[in-house]
Amino acid sequence: WCISRQRHWGLPIPVFYCEKCGKPICTPETIERVSALFGEFGSNVWFEREAKDLLPENFTCPHCGGAFTKETDTLDGWFDSGSSHRASLQLRSADEWPADLYLEGGDQYRGWFQSSLLTSIATTGKAPYKAVLTHGWTVDGEGRAMHKSLGNSILPDEVIPKYGADLVRLWAASSDYHLDMRCSDAIFKQLSDKYLKIRNTARFMLGNLNGFDPKDALPFAELEELDQWAISELQGLIAKCRAAYDAYEFYAVTYAIHNFCVVEMSSFYLDIVKDRLYCEDGKKRLSAQSTLFELLDGLVRLLAPILAFTSNEIWLAMPHRDSDDPRHVMLNDIPDADPARTLSDEAEARFAGIMALREDVNKALELARAEKIVGKSLDAKVILGLSESAKAAYASIESPDLYDDLIVSELEAVDEPVEGYEGVAFPGVTVKIVPSELPKCPRCWKRAHVGSDPENPELCDRCAAVLKARG
Repeated sequence: WCISRQRHWGLPIPVFYCEKCGKPICTPETIERVSALFGEFGSNVWFEREAKDLLPENFTCPHCGGAFTKETDTLDGWFDSGSSHRASLQLRSADEWPADLYLEGGDQYRGWFQSSLLTSIATTGKAPYKAVLTHGWTVDGEGRAMHKSLGNSILPDEVIPKYGADLVRLWAASSDYHLDMRCSDAIFKQLSDKYLKIRNTARFMLGNLNGFDPKDALPFAELEELDQWAISELQGLIAKCRAAYDAYEFYAVTYAIHNFCVVEMSSFYLDIVKDRLYCEDGKKRLSAQSTLFELLDGLVRLLAPILAFTSNEIWLAMPHRDSDDPRHVMLNDIPDADPARTLSDEAEARFAGIMALREDVNKALELARAEKIVGKSLDAKVILGLSESAKAAYASIESPDLYDDLIVSELEAVDEPVEGYEGVAFPGVTVKIVPSELPKCPRCWKRAHVGSDPENPELCDRCAAVLKARG
């Protein structure tokens, strides 16, 4: 249970005074009657009605039988809000008290937090909350307080029709609420790009899960190594997000998920795995789909507390395990990180090296395209010149399929520097880009050996085998 304070500047004190003897009257009968009227008409009924209309019928002074006037003073506003824990939690259920969290601005350490603590300690001997969470104020893009006179206020009713309610949630979750939170149209435009990156990453995964049944998913040990790496990275993301949620650091959650979608997914894994998804068949493609399902399932559950509408939209469109509740994402738990589905430090270091080399190759390809040497990356042959310092690092990542990870058609490594781009991410390597002289397969667009299959002489060996297997 989380309580956020509502502002009350004072409620009437439900005490009556005898007009004849002047004694104060406050009995269980009068309190019950006033409470019933407050529940039906609100606290303003105290000021709207005469004393006789607020008392039980035919009620007279127990001391002298006289009539009454009512108290005109009000309870101090801090006492009123400070006792809200009793009305909102304690009287409803003992199991709901104390509150898990009190949420308010930083000025409440001497206000609501303090008055709540005093009233609770006085009546129960215990604090009314397990923790308090404080936040700054919402200010405009230049850090100024929002005022009508300045015309710099931004209302949710103005933002939601333009950007959607989930973007308002993303703004709140992306802000470091310990400080004043800046809010402007420019900030929402910037956040919309962040939102679209997350959404489009999920959209790609969802599109490639068409027809996939989680019952057919391969176990972790049978996945391709690249897929195992992606699942391992997901476990790290889950652990990071769970720790951030527990610490109420929601901005760390949105940063980690966005960074995961940009760096590990879009710029590396999803870019590489497209070939298997589009052109392979059988176990290799199933390995990629099994991985996409794990990734999407984990991402949508991690996002659910923040992007409530978007995550459920994805959830309703994706396949599910028998153990899932398909009705709504909120009816399912956030996963725990699984150490059994992580790679060794050596394997992680290998993929870190591949990512670093790919960064340098991509830069070299970008320069080669600008010089009209090649068009698409699959038209290229990459020649790596290895200095003495780079040979050991390259040996740790070398494999027959490394060219696939670099998304080129040919890869050659030589033991001397070559004329080309000098590596930055992978020190000691130079990258030369030349056009591949191999023919182009019209199915996968790779430059490869073609013609070995007389039935499909224009296709590469891999594509011809896939088509033959399909019959």
